[in-house]
Amino acid sequence: MRIVNLNPDTGIGASAWFVDIEGNKILLDAGSHPKRDGLEALPLYSLIAKEELDAIAITHCHHDHVGSLPVAARHFPKAHVLMTELSYFIIERVLHNSVNVMARQRDELGIKEYPLYTHNEVDEIAALFQGFKYNREVEWASFQKSRAGFLSPTLEFYDAGHALGSAGVMLRGDKQSVFYTGDVCFHDQTLLRSARFEDVKADVLILETTRGDRQIPEGFTRAAEADRLAAAIQRVLERKGSVLLPTFALGRTQEILAQLAILMSEGKLQRQPIYIGGLGRVFTEIYDLQAHRSYRQHINLKLTEALNLIVPERGQTEQMRLGGGRLFVITAGMMTEKTPAHELALRMVEDERMAIFFVGYADPSTPGGRLKAAKPGEKFFFSPSGGELTKKCEVQDFDLTAHANRDELLDFVGRVSPHTVLLGHGEEASRQWFEQQIKARWPKMKVIQPTPGLSVEV
Repeated sequence: MRIVNLNPDTGIGASAWFVDIEGNKILLDAGSHPKRDGLEALPLYSLIAKEELDAIAITHCHHDHVGSLPVAARHFPKAHVLMTELSYFIIERVLHNSVNVMARQRDELGIKEYPLYTHNEVDEIAALFQGFKYNREVEWASFQKSRAGFLSPTLEFYDAGHALGSAGVMLRGDKQSVFYTGDVCFHDQTLLRSARFEDVKADVLILETTRGDRQIPEGFTRAAEADRLAAAIQRVLERKGSVLLPTFALGRTQEILAQLAILMSEGKLQRQPIYIGGLGRVFTEIYDLQAHRSYRQHINLKLTEALNLIVPERGQTEQMRLGGGRLFVITAGMMTEKTPAHELALRMVEDERMAIFFVGYADPSTPGGRLKAAKPGEKFFFSPSGGELTKKCEVQDFDLTAHANRDELLDFVGRVSPHTVLLGHGEEASRQWFEQQIKARWPKMKVIQPTPGLSVEV
């Protein structure tokens, strides 16, 4: 078995893994780097340009895992594209939105390579997409190879509990097997239940390490964190301030909306409109429509019925009155420029009545990360278009992650019992923690941190 890490960065970037298992070749994920622009955001597809790829398997529809899929399909036109049936309902909307974003960035930021693909290309490759139920073993090698007498390897998706449609991928060959976690969550969220990886056994494990540098405080519970968020929102609304919860459109938006819906139904929060982004509204409707296919809690909770969701018109958030208490669950999670979250923050940061509550990761190099790092009353650089601001609003961070905690992932390694573990999707400190812990617990287990483009024989 040969595995190549195609992520152009050593940390969290454009997820993409090339796997050659007994002569059959597959690409696991086709992401785009969230902090790079243009061609630099792409995986290192040039390293496998001469390979005859049989298939592409997508773990879930977040941009860092699927954002360059049309480019991959252009490189490998004979490869069919496999995903879960739930991702199948989402993926075209994600890719079409990416085209719109890239076109806007070309005009606003002068990135000449954008868009890296077009709406027509997305429509054309959609015919290659195949959606499968969880825990169904399917063959994925090319028809020609099967006819030539090759033993066809199989693929099986396991529910990863991270976002709607998310999956870990099991590849089984005649003599070897490899399991790729993708992004996984081993604890129940407000809507989605935890990953169903109970019976996973594999020779090789490709492991995400996102939270390897984060130790969970003693006594921490997700329920207590949710209660803390509810109390904080209530406190801001009582002082007639507005609350901004910057979120990612798929997953985090729906989890926060579910939490707000439950609080309102229990009388712990006054019923009022919630302003959300357009793409977030689309994915919320899909969450509602596909509730019966999902492994989730509150199966009968329909967010679009339980809540008064309003999508502001273009430019409305820059003009609307913020006093009197409003709730915004708005993209983007890291407050990147030219997003509704960024424009709202510009109006809220210097107003002590307002609050910005983070419920997910914000990279330190982004506007959201810089806002979190600034001290109260301190002047700080927010963004090139926003300039310097003085941090006067209330800012808090709530740990409501959709990623597995590091101890949960470490226990999972022991259950899988692979002979080799490849560490990815994490910053250096996170990967180092996992390598040290795995070697200490299982000295005979081989641990590899494949650098960008590194080909590993296992």
